[in-house]
Amino acid sequence: MGFSQQPFPMSSHDPSSAPAHFIRSRIRKELEAGQHERVITRFPPEPNGYLHIGHAKSIVLNFAMAAEFGGYTNLRFDDTNPAREEQRFIDAIRDDVHWLGYEWENECYASDYFETLYGYALHLIENGLAYVDSQDADTIRAQRGTLTEPGINSPHRERTPEENKALFEAMRAGAFEDGAHVVRAKIDMAAPNINLRDPVIYRIRHQEHPRTGSDWCIYPSYDFAHGQSDAIEHITHSLCTLEFEDHRPLYDWLIEHLPVPARPQQIEFARLNLDFAVLSKRRLTRLVEEGHVSGWDDPRLPTLAGIRRRGFTPESIRNFCTEIGVTKSESVIPFGVLERNLRDDLNVRAPRRLAVLDPLKLVLTNYPEDESEHIELPNHPQNPDMGTRSVPLSRELFIERDDFMEDAPKKFFRLKPGGEVRLRGAFIIRCDEIIKDETGQVIELRCSYDPDTRSGQPGADRKVKGTIHWVSAAHAVKAEVRLYDRLFSVPNPGADKERDFTDFINPESLSVLDNARLEPSVAEMQPAEFCQFERLGYFVPDPDGQADAPVFNRAVTLRDAWAKLEKSLKNG
Repeated sequence: MGFSQQPFPMSSHDPSSAPAHFIRSRIRKELEAGQHERVITRFPPEPNGYLHIGHAKSIVLNFAMAAEFGGYTNLRFDDTNPAREEQRFIDAIRDDVHWLGYEWENECYASDYFETLYGYALHLIENGLAYVDSQDADTIRAQRGTLTEPGINSPHRERTPEENKALFEAMRAGAFEDGAHVVRAKIDMAAPNINLRDPVIYRIRHQEHPRTGSDWCIYPSYDFAHGQSDAIEHITHSLCTLEFEDHRPLYDWLIEHLPVPARPQQIEFARLNLDFAVLSKRRLTRLVEEGHVSGWDDPRLPTLAGIRRRGFTPESIRNFCTEIGVTKSESVIPFGVLERNLRDDLNVRAPRRLAVLDPLKLVLTNYPEDESEHIELPNHPQNPDMGTRSVPLSRELFIERDDFMEDAPKKFFRLKPGGEVRLRGAFIIRCDEIIKDETGQVIELRCSYDPDTRSGQPGADRKVKGTIHWVSAAHAVKAEVRLYDRLFSVPNPGADKERDFTDFINPESLSVLDNARLEPSVAEMQPAEFCQFERLGYFVPDPDGQADAPVFNRAVTLRDAWAKLEKSLKNG
């Protein structure tokens, strides 16, 4: 495939306003020294799962560096393991990158280069830099040695280039079963870095590939395909997380000994670690496959599909990734930092709506029956440009059950027997009578309202200490509301080696309320729209909802309810 060669104008982004970090500083110095004409990066996911918030950090970094310094970014799927790769993962990855707000220059696949990579392996074999090993995987693993002991040379290490080439060609032709042979780079079995101890670069796998079908029965290793794919695409900077630092000498050795068209530089940075979550693809897969969550897009998961469904915005994720920065030091970011970025984003642009999640009926006994009126409420209290909306009010209302207390303490300023509160945007009411069922549970409040406390009336300025929200019973839309919380009850669910991480799943990570009542305008919201349910949090429609049965997810609470717990855990 070809790659775009047109000139790229400098980004309008002002580099001086961007947060400083070592990668930006290094790239700037290299450009000033004339080492590159432009910066070309890539985001190279393996299509064997869904992206998570840790991938978002890499996406933001790669696209930002290329854009800032006049280049572009490729989206490359490193599809070298057909046993685990699926088209649905490719589609989900594309959607996630687009959702974050990025456009890639070229969509590439390691499988695009299988013929070239095969030729590179032949080049190593012909030059005595690779050989076919006929030992099984367990034997090869045992011969690698340890961090304190050198490895042992394979008995097949001194096969001639001619013999190795013949075997490799027969491997490609399908002459051998899986595991019969592998190709190993011939480097140094005594190297201090175990990754240089004759690593496997090709293996036999008789499995159909999602893109190449049955054309191949041998596949390159990730380490072999990764750097060479970078070189083929003329990537200037291969930005990856710190676990690849020990692989860099192999990356560089292969680049140095192969006739590649470019010499990319691998630069490592600390990956994102988030408390009260797991970011291991293996653990995320277990959560999905064992049914601990509803799927890869479960809003409790840190997958981009999950947090997107929960109600996080791409702006909040990009801001979060920028805030936490790029360093070489591993650290754990509090989940609350992620949530704060969403609150900061939605606070300034989410329209306000009235909703009652746990309804308690309230009857205004002195309000005319079979009549209603409309209360004009602002869509955003600090932004008049967002306009207003009309909310119906009638004799029978719903309020939040916890906005009433029969035996209220002195500093309870919401509704109580004989007490007064103001209905949001309307008038002051007084609780005159309580109706209970046979079990003693309060099922209805009978109240009277003071018409003089309406807006524009003589008593409109009369003060009471409490204001509560409400919805009209006759006009409210019934909905299901899902309250999501942290999936785990401890900050590091994998720290206890005596217990499985699933033992720490938070049983209260999802609460489903099936009798919520919403003001009518909320029912018109579309997926990906968001609003603040006043006093309750920020919410977004869920795809499970229907026109006559909406479902809403709580994206985040108005305040960080976990802050005190996290502080106490941190302080021991």
